Amino acid sequence: MHFHNVIPILYSSDIVRSLTYYTEVLGFDCKWEWETPPTFGGASKDGVEIFFCLGEQGQKGTWLSIFLDDVDEYYEQIKAKGAIIHKVPETFEWGVREMLVGDPDGHCIRFGHAAHNVGFTEPLPPNIRIVERCPTPEEYTKLIDAVGWTKTQPATDPALIVKAPLYAVVAEDSNTNTALGCALLLGDNASFYYLKDVMVLPDWQKKHIGSTMMNAIKDWLLKNAPENSLVGLYTGTALTNFYKQFGFRHAYGMSMRVKPNNK
Repeated sequence: MHFHNVIPILYSSDIVRSLTYYTEVLGFDCKWEWETPPTFGGASKDGVEIFFCLGEQGQKGTWLSIFLDDVDEYYEQIKAKGAIIHKVPETFEWGVREMLVGDPDGHCIRFGHAAHNVGFTEPLPPNIRIVERCPTPEEYTKLIDAVGWTKTQPATDPALIVKAPLYAVVAEDSNTNTALGCALLLGDNASFYYLKDVMVLPDWQKKHIGSTMMNAIKDWLLKNAPENSLVGLYTGTALTNFYKQFGFRHAYGMSMRVKPNNK
């Protein structure tokens, strides 16, 4: 059994006012209402949906958290439209940059984005070199174990994985000749490419290694991929800003796991 999504139902003293505020001020781009005058309704944007119920199903002062691409850009947009700003964007020690926004019924929304992945804390160490090659099966296994992806990956022979890329780079420590990171690029070499397994050993993260490998991948694409080719990847919210600096943007997509006999 798969859960699909969760939709909060907020108390509203005026459905029309709530929907107007969320669409015209907060930038939700779709709304609907039930009955005339409305007693229920909803607003949505990019898969985030909120329901509103007239005088029932909830209390004033409910708190929500919504993650987005860039809270500072969003702050400027909604401030100009008269949003109820309780607190301006601020970066917190738990790795989130967020602001507090109110609505006409006293609800509070924490809009934010992951902050701990923006930029890098140190320059690329002089002993690090980026080499155009695939990792060996042993190097790949060590990296994927170190970053904790082993349990989420199918039981695939690493030798098959490292044979698949069209292009790959490995970050090496020139002092020890050991692999500290890698990035793999697959595709049809015609119109679609898939970036996967961008990994850096935990002790070597925040040293510009991941960014340097990504620049190498992007340079190869600019030189070799046909114009308007699509490049995709899977990533979590925490790495949105990291990949955004290389030109990646959110896009709707679907995926499936191959499971024989519908297991």
